[in-house]
Amino acid sequence: MKAPKIIIVICTVILFGTRCTKLHETIDGNLTAEQIAKDSASAAVLLQAVYASLEFTFTSYQQIFALSDISTDEAIVPTRGNNWDDNGIWRVLHLHKWDGNSIIVTECFNSLGGVIYAATDMLQYNATVMQKAEARFLRAWAMYWMLDLFDQVPYRDPGESVIQPARVRKGMDAYNYILNEITTVMTNLPEGALSVARANKDAARVLLMKCYLNKAVYTNRAAPVFPFDAEDMNRVISLADEIITGASNTYKLSDIYFDNFSPVNATTGTENIFTQASNNDGQYLVSFAWLAPLGYLPQYGGFNGFTTLSNFYNKFEPGDKRRGQVYSYPNSPPNPAQQINVGFLIGRQYDIYTGDPTPVNYTPEVKIIEPGPDLNNPGIRPIKYAPDYSTFYFWDAAASNQFVYFRLPDVLLMKAEAILRGGTSTNTGPYGGTPTDIVNYIRTHPSRNATRLPSVDPNIIFDERGRELWWENWRRQDMIRFGKFLLPFQEKDYQSDPKCLVYPIPNEALAVNPTYLKQNPGY
Repeated sequence: MKAPKIIIVICTVILFGTRCTKLHETIDGNLTAEQIAKDSASAAVLLQAVYASLEFTFTSYQQIFALSDISTDEAIVPTRGNNWDDNGIWRVLHLHKWDGNSIIVTECFNSLGGVIYAATDMLQYNATVMQKAEARFLRAWAMYWMLDLFDQVPYRDPGESVIQPARVRKGMDAYNYILNEITTVMTNLPEGALSVARANKDAARVLLMKCYLNKAVYTNRAAPVFPFDAEDMNRVISLADEIITGASNTYKLSDIYFDNFSPVNATTGTENIFTQASNNDGQYLVSFAWLAPLGYLPQYGGFNGFTTLSNFYNKFEPGDKRRGQVYSYPNSPPNPAQQINVGFLIGRQYDIYTGDPTPVNYTPEVKIIEPGPDLNNPGIRPIKYAPDYSTFYFWDAAASNQFVYFRLPDVLLMKAEAILRGGTSTNTGPYGGTPTDIVNYIRTHPSRNATRLPSVDPNIIFDERGRELWWENWRRQDMIRFGKFLLPFQEKDYQSDPKCLVYPIPNEALAVNPTYLKQNPGY
């Protein structure tokens, strides 16, 4: 990858990275509200705009991922000389030193608010019952992330004037509203088997599982140990069983783990329950999943940025295929050296077309500030989504990999955790009825190839979630629920302030809406 292309990437991200909502405000801009209200076909266009409003927030890896994974023991963006300094915006995330002026915190807050507004606005038009259910689910999905990250959720009613400041639901008030919305619209959502790239009944069930499993956290953010209610855990288990035995009963562990993230995962991702469809609108940036970590190899290029940490990498057994494997898929290069090309890239790298060795030698050691002279090699590079070589760079047509929100293994691991936390075990499907059985079903499946565990406890469940769901936006949430987020971890050698369990409300948002938004405690 030549330097001019890198400059184009950075400039484009800076220029357009904060405008995902605004780009969709002019959809059907030549129609009046009265015309749209009378035309149900236009509602479909508006609904698609709601789906599109999610794209940059999740697929660019600069907002949800940055707050959810770079702030944890799983990911880091080391400053490499003058590269990736960006006024320290990445360092403060890993070090838990953010404040209300953080650009990443601000843009994520604004983007989630944009999704909530777009979905709410669509509801005032002449949509079908299913279309309205989809919009309300997508709004609940964005509200859930707003609750999880900020504990405050701005909202308006459909058609309400934007001149007035948005009202705000906080804490358990927001939680109960989201829970009620998901439960209410579930009946009118399609079955998951129809299209995983649309809001569906099983996606609603998974989101409800997330709500019930994390309820104790949302009830008391600062508790060092969260009291999990057995009734909530039983709801998690019941919802998991509905997904396992329901009308969409087509989910199964894929023959190859990385099939769930490949450029053809729309057909091969048998574990996927809810995904974001590829879109050529310029905001669908799943290609950043490989561009952000990769270094400057001669046959393709990257931004030489995101890495994992050696302590996290060492949680995997050497034979665990989730750690990395040689993977052949449609349009992938020949890889004559048979080098690991998905998972965690470590050590000497080889030209994936010719098999020749390259100067790149990724090392496990990485510091949050790499002073040089070696700036290209430090850090193990995670490649969760197999690169779409037919459109490797984001300025081409969008990569065809669908971005994954929910998968079957997450459902199973949440069920195992809920049983461990006091829920009543059930023996549903082929997975077994105890936490140990469920975890081992996943671990020992040929697509994972990890060894069987004699037993599991909360720490093992936590580690297994990391091994299964790495780079999927759940690490911060898991670390908080298991009481580990504030503890020291690699490249953060101190206990964090409890205020860090939620992010600050951006200062600019407080300035615009001082009536309803209030700064979170400690900031």
